[in-house]
Amino acid sequence: MTESVILPTRRDEAWRYSDTDAIAGIDLGRFEHWEDVDVPAGETLRRCVIIADADGPNDATELRRLRVRVGDGARCELFVVVSSGRLGRVEVVALLGDGAHLELGGVTIGGRDTTREIVSRVAHEKPNGTSNQVVRAVHWGRGTGNFLGRIDVVSGAQKTDAAQSFRGLILERGASVNAVPQLEIFADDVKCAHGATVGQLDEQARFYMAARGLPPEVARRLLVQAFVADAFVALDNENERERLMRVVLDKLDRHL
Repeated sequence: MTESVILPTRRDEAWRYSDTDAIAGIDLGRFEHWEDVDVPAGETLRRCVIIADADGPNDATELRRLRVRVGDGARCELFVVVSSGRLGRVEVVALLGDGAHLELGGVTIGGRDTTREIVSRVAHEKPNGTSNQVVRAVHWGRGTGNFLGRIDVVSGAQKTDAAQSFRGLILERGASVNAVPQLEIFADDVKCAHGATVGQLDEQARFYMAARGLPPEVARRLLVQAFVADAFVALDNENERERLMRVVLDKLDRHL
């Protein structure tokens, strides 16, 4: 008999806005699977994580879980797009060494009755670490976009510099976007900041584009592209940046 696994409930903070019904029927082993990523001291790792329609049916549940350990003086860059699944979810737990850096850029996008989310917990365990998280959400229909981001700074992790930026864009009434930033700081010489906003497309910008002859769907596409671009600005590989943006815009084009 396999060891029992307690599935999350709506009372669990990390699943507060999620679709817990969507995970009820999935294989428990898959639910408990974590991918371990180690970045040795002084090295750099970049990875793109994409949950897109090609991964499976649009009504499936797609979970990706990464446990990341960033060694002293190392750098880890993660760029995430969640654009598929009734529930699409990427979780990142990162432990940072002395002088280590984590860069996390992510986008959730979708409509219908779907939930797409990015969940992160970044632990600064030693001094001089830095982290930057930039997440954008674009949703319509009855789609829900979630970002739950937690930063922990342990006692003694002085000179930590950590930041979170979240912005949500609602294209249609009925969609929702939720952000839960959390800071737990036990050191006194640190810089930690977070910001979260949710809104609609800039009507002045749409009017400006329409006045210059751009069709509404083209104007909306350009505005969304500019909105999500911040999530990938730290990615200096142009081909990878275009690939991620193509996944986002393909999802949007099917809605337009």
